[in-house]
Amino acid sequence: MPEDPFFMAVGFALPHVPLLATQKWFDMYPEDEIILPRMLLDDRMDTPRFSWYLHWKLPEPRQKFLLQAGEQIKIVQAYLASVSFVDSQVGRVLDALKGNDLADDTIVVLWSDHGYHLGEKQITGKNTLWDRSARVPLIFSGPGVREGQNSGRPAELLDMYPTLSELCGLKIPNHLEGLSLVPQLKDPNAPRTRPAITTHNHDNHAVRTERWRYIQYADGSEELYDMIKDPNEFTNLAADSLYSAEKLALKKQLPIINRKPATGSAKRILIYENGVANWEGRDIDPNEAIPD
Repeated sequence: MPEDPFFMAVGFALPHVPLLATQKWFDMYPEDEIILPRMLLDDRMDTPRFSWYLHWKLPEPRQKFLLQAGEQIKIVQAYLASVSFVDSQVGRVLDALKGNDLADDTIVVLWSDHGYHLGEKQITGKNTLWDRSARVPLIFSGPGVREGQNSGRPAELLDMYPTLSELCGLKIPNHLEGLSLVPQLKDPNAPRTRPAITTHNHDNHAVRTERWRYIQYADGSEELYDMIKDPNEFTNLAADSLYSAEKLALKKQLPIINRKPATGSAKRILIYENGVANWEGRDIDPNEAIPD
C-alpha cells in the first residue's frame, strides 16, 4: 500500500469497435428484449450537407446498412454488452481501492472520450457535434465531493485538470483553458461562467448550455436544438427567426482562434478552404452523393 500520494490512469478499450465481449455479457441483453434508441429514418433532412463531411468516409456502417442487413438490434446488443463488461472492470479497480484501505481518501474520476451513435442521425460511431457523440459520463467521487448529487451544468473534459488540482490543494496553472468544477461538486446549482464547447476539425464547433445546442460548421451552416423539449435533436431550429436572439447569444461563445490540423495529419481530417471541403486529402464534389 503506497504511503505517499499516488496517481493512476486506468484505461479500457471498450466500448469501441470491434464491439467484442464474451458471451456472458451478451446473455445479459437477449435480442428479443433490446430497446432501440429513439431515431428517425430521415433525421438528416433538416441538417446541412456539411454535417456529413465530418464523417464523410468512415469504416463504421451507416444506419441504412444496419437496417438492410438486419444488424440494428445486434449492434445495440453488442454495445450494451461492451458497456457492462467495462462496468465490471471499473468495479475491480474500486474493489482494489477498498481492499487496500484507500477508498476513503482517494479521488476517483470516471469519464469517456466520446459518445457513440447507434443509428441515430443515420450513422453509427462518433465524429459528430451532436449530443449523442459529444456527451460523455463524467463522475467524481472522493474527498471534497458531495455525495449522491447530479449537476446539469455543462462541463468539458478540459475541466478535469483544474478540478483535480483544486481538490488536491495544488495551484491551478494559469495556462489551462478548463474551469474547475469544484463549485458544482459542492453545490450542483452553482453557476458556471461559460457553456461547454466541442470542436471537430477546424471551424466546426458546438456550443452546449443546459437548454441549447448550437452548431456552426466551417462553411457557416448552422443547427440549433432545444435540448429540453427535443433531447433527441430531431428538429433543427436554426432557420426559425423566433430563435434569432438565442442563436446570436450562442454564436458569441464560439472560439475566436481556429487552427488548421498539424502538418502531416491524415486520418479523419476535414479541411475547408476557398469554399471547397477536403476529406483526407481529397476534395469533395458538392454534387457527390452522400455515402450510405
